[in-house]
Amino acid sequence: MFTLDSRLQADTVFIGRLPLCQVLLMNDSRYPWLILVPARVDAREYYHLSVADQTQMMRESAWVAEKLADQYSAKSMNVAALGNVVPQLHVHHVVRKATDPAWPGPVWGHSPAVPYGDAELEQRVHELKGLFSSHFVEDIDGSEDIENNIYW
Repeated sequence: MFTLDSRLQADTVFIGRLPLCQVLLMNDSRYPWLILVPARVDAREYYHLSVADQTQMMRESAWVAEKLADQYSAKSMNVAALGNVVPQLHVHHVVRKATDPAWPGPVWGHSPAVPYGDAELEQRVHELKGLFSSHFVEDIDGSEDIENNIYW
């Protein structure tokens, strides 16, 4: 059964579930920053996913990046899978602006996260659920076969 890595659980807030991936908000108020985690057991790298899951992961990632870029007027979208600290496959989607604290460098290792305040977190979660809810599915255990299903 799929289980989210404890470090991802500690650093994020659950937003919803796409056909393959959980959508998580990174608790860093300086950037609109989502993480997609495919609900598959023992997936540490893209190549651990079936070909159908790889395709679905790219669809979901591209859709999330486009929606975030439009919603938050991104100058650039940083999309990356870095498995060095958390071995579970997860893909970061970070909205970048010329005014953000790390611009133009990477956000990783730049400075400590600034957690959301309660009201700000509630507002951001509400915003993101509204933005993505059209493609959210009921939470399932990750054992289904994408190849037998058609997802957008």
